[in-house]
Amino acid sequence: MPAIKFANILLECNPRSTSYPALYCRSTQPFVRDHMTGEWMLYDAGVFDFTTFFNALSVGKLRRYTSAQRFFLHLQVKGAACTYVQTAADAFSAHPIKLDDTKRELPASDEWQAIDVELTVPSDAVIVGFELATDGPVLIGESYYSVEIDRPLRDVELVLATTTFKKEEFIEANIALIKESIIDSSEDIAQHFTMRVIDNGRTLDAGKLASDRVIISPNDNVGGAGGFTRGMIEAMEQTPRATHILLMDDDVAVSPESIKRTYNLLRLVNDEYAEAFISGAMLNYEIGEELWEDTGFMTKEGTFAPAKPQLRLNKFEDVVFNETFRVPSAITKLNSRYAAWWYCCIPISVIEKNGLPLPYFVRCDDAEYGVRCQPKFMTMNGLCIWHMSFHVRYNAAVERYQTTRNTMIAQCTTGFAPKSDFMREMHNNIRLELKKFGYDNAELVLDAFEDFMKGPDFIATPGMAEKTFMAANRNKEKLVPFDELERQVHAAGLTDFHIADIDRQLVDADAPRTRLQRLNDLATDNNQRFIVKEGKGYAVIPVIGWAYPAGAIRGKEYLIIIDWYNRMGALRKKDPERYAQISKRYKEDLKAYKRNIKQLRHDYSARRDELTSLAFWKRYLGMDK
Repeated sequence: MPAIKFANILLECNPRSTSYPALYCRSTQPFVRDHMTGEWMLYDAGVFDFTTFFNALSVGKLRRYTSAQRFFLHLQVKGAACTYVQTAADAFSAHPIKLDDTKRELPASDEWQAIDVELTVPSDAVIVGFELATDGPVLIGESYYSVEIDRPLRDVELVLATTTFKKEEFIEANIALIKESIIDSSEDIAQHFTMRVIDNGRTLDAGKLASDRVIISPNDNVGGAGGFTRGMIEAMEQTPRATHILLMDDDVAVSPESIKRTYNLLRLVNDEYAEAFISGAMLNYEIGEELWEDTGFMTKEGTFAPAKPQLRLNKFEDVVFNETFRVPSAITKLNSRYAAWWYCCIPISVIEKNGLPLPYFVRCDDAEYGVRCQPKFMTMNGLCIWHMSFHVRYNAAVERYQTTRNTMIAQCTTGFAPKSDFMREMHNNIRLELKKFGYDNAELVLDAFEDFMKGPDFIATPGMAEKTFMAANRNKEKLVPFDELERQVHAAGLTDFHIADIDRQLVDADAPRTRLQRLNDLATDNNQRFIVKEGKGYAVIPVIGWAYPAGAIRGKEYLIIIDWYNRMGALRKKDPERYAQISKRYKEDLKAYKRNIKQLRHDYSARRDELTSLAFWKRYLGMDK
């Protein structure tokens, strides 16, 4: 039966491994890298447990996703005497279970010693790993897990596609890392891998960065949706033709080992999961052990949400839970799960069956595509990227314009998330912005709604996606640096405000409301309709649009918006007249929607095949010239 090296025992030297070593090894002594030899040393006498997020073997999922029959470990060590013992965990394990009958004693040696063992895998095992107890410094050499299956290995030609727009700092570092660790490696993936960088900014030095396995494609600024679609097209048309495409954001940190394991999993996958999406987890760039999402779903209320709770992957019990988590039936019944394109591997055969993405620019492209394809999903410890968390990169042009417009277009065009109420979400967002005096951002929601009602010709026009997104960025509320914010606030007469007195506790604080106050706020939108009052004083609140510090804002004349992470802010003043203008515009838009929604649904759905076709996208991207 064929066997394949599936996962290297991974120790890395980067900011995340240094700051969060328990993702790799939990130990009573440090592990350090010799920069001269590149070898890793378990520094001194101690216990080193490799049953971790990156170094445990996901036997439970491998049995589900593949035809795995047997599992092996190859471990190379030299130095002080040490004791090896295999570990395992079931669904209830709070700590690794040592399998004492697997214990091996290794004498001290200046030469490499190899441990080659078949792993003992209990029937209820979720993960397995190993522990080393050392009498002194021990070096770790080439070590890895292998998997044996009962069928031939699949032929895989993997393309990594990443779309970038003037983010050289991230993309150039990722290209260099992938060249060194994958393309120039001796592993099988090196001969069956191509990296395609879609350069929407046309700023990369292709002469410096490109090679026969790294292709730089200058592209118009068509956003992530257009860039990733170009990557799909190039993957389908390259020689040798790709079997799978791995979509990955540009502004991420990645471990090349995740890509290697993705390739190996594709070679092993069984028939049931042959057309599944591999969804890599998003870990928090600032808190490297924190998992934000691996798959997401659309809620009934019309919002994006992670299917899995946030986890801390330095905790052993969360490493186990990450493997055993079952998506609740309340989510699966919605039929609205997706894999975000920060790290998502899609079989080319699925693209051929379901067409290409919709021409969105950004936001909802990955969600719509995942829901449209209705695939199975594969997730696994060790498959991930690190990305900036959502709260530190909040952008009203994305959340108020792009999200509103694109979810509605998707629902009409491909039947996206039919149980999600995007009209309800739009209404909530407008009301929320108005209550917080965010008039510019409330108008972005209406801009999106009106552009949706222009029909499919509008989004099908080349250049329109970029034009509308740039307009949304111009029209959104403008944030200014803290010193300018303080100047503006003082000019408004609020001389008791000083940014030096503000901290996160104050920004995130709220105040209680009585039931009568709640009813008043609901009816009057913070005293801007029915009962109109100018308000008194000010409150300080966070920039993120979904925050609603209702008690803090009620009865105020001014709101000071703080983006503490980026040290920016804005001053808002209650304006009942503008509130009334926006409310009137909204009512008129709702009337137009009710008159035209049946026709809009017909027009959008009638264009589905065209808007997702290869011919359309080649024209749209200028690839047919």
